[in-house]
Amino acid sequence: MTKSKKEKKESLFAKFVNLILTVTIAVLIGSQVCTAANNNLRIAQISDAHFSSFEKNTSYKFLEKSGDLLDDAITQVNTSGAYDFVIFTGDLINKPKVSELQKFLNHTDNLIYPWYAIDGNHDISIDGELNKNKFREILANNNDRMNQRNMYYAFTPKKGYRVICLDSIIDYKITTNGEIPNDEFIWLKEELDKYSKDTIIICTHVPILEPFPSANHRMENEYELKRLLKTQKTPIIVLQGHYHGARLMQDKNVLYISCPSLVTFPNAFRVININTNKDKIKVDVFLKETGLKDIQTRAKIRVMGTQMLYGEESDRNGSFELRREE
Repeated sequence: MTKSKKEKKESLFAKFVNLILTVTIAVLIGSQVCTAANNNLRIAQISDAHFSSFEKNTSYKFLEKSGDLLDDAITQVNTSGAYDFVIFTGDLINKPKVSELQKFLNHTDNLIYPWYAIDGNHDISIDGELNKNKFREILANNNDRMNQRNMYYAFTPKKGYRVICLDSIIDYKITTNGEIPNDEFIWLKEELDKYSKDTIIICTHVPILEPFPSANHRMENEYELKRLLKTQKTPIIVLQGHYHGARLMQDKNVLYISCPSLVTFPNAFRVININTNKDKIKVDVFLKETGLKDIQTRAKIRVMGTQMLYGEESDRNGSFELRREE
């Protein structure tokens, strides 16, 4: 039976109404998704890349493939969804040479997301060519976001979040221990006070809370730093490196995330998803191992005590809730 003109008009009108409703619902859902996404922060933490263009493997560092491992991490980041930023938490290079840092930056040029870096003890030479000022100058020339006055600095990647990058490297004596000098400690306290309503992310090479004991890698004023963080009411996430081990440790409203090294088993980096919701935040932490499995297998053979570096499953991946105290 042929439809009448009236029926055809009603049918077209019904389709039009359905289209409008569909578009409206899609817009509303999209708006909700975007609103939720605006409360999120997604970070990739890459630590202890120890990039080297000329060195042989050591007893535990797979230096000969450091460039390949770095490229693999960068490719994984570029192809695994949007990130707000990438942070390199020290020891970008294995030897403090200008040429090595410049070659390292040739690799980071391939990152499609904003990136930042802090210094590690392998990045800085006490009496050589790559002191802190030179290190900072080279990074600034390559990355406008690194154009800072000091090696320690802070930035706001998104409303409600404050990232504080510490310079924990001692450059007045030969040591692999670290410290936060008094002037930097005062600056840190001022940042915490000023952004007391934000979720705080602290980035440091030398850990504030050790993932495991090491007398020659520890932060010399760790107790003062831990006491300062404990007095804060805002959620604090600490991203740290140096020990090459995977650990996740929570102390009330402070979450300590220790990141493995790219050149030492398990040859991995971290992905951190943070969702802020009024008086609490949820933090999901993941360990992303290299896709270069042959290198990872060979790197594992070179290391004694692999379990200490790899950690338990709860050290590799975990979900945490941090509360904002009144």
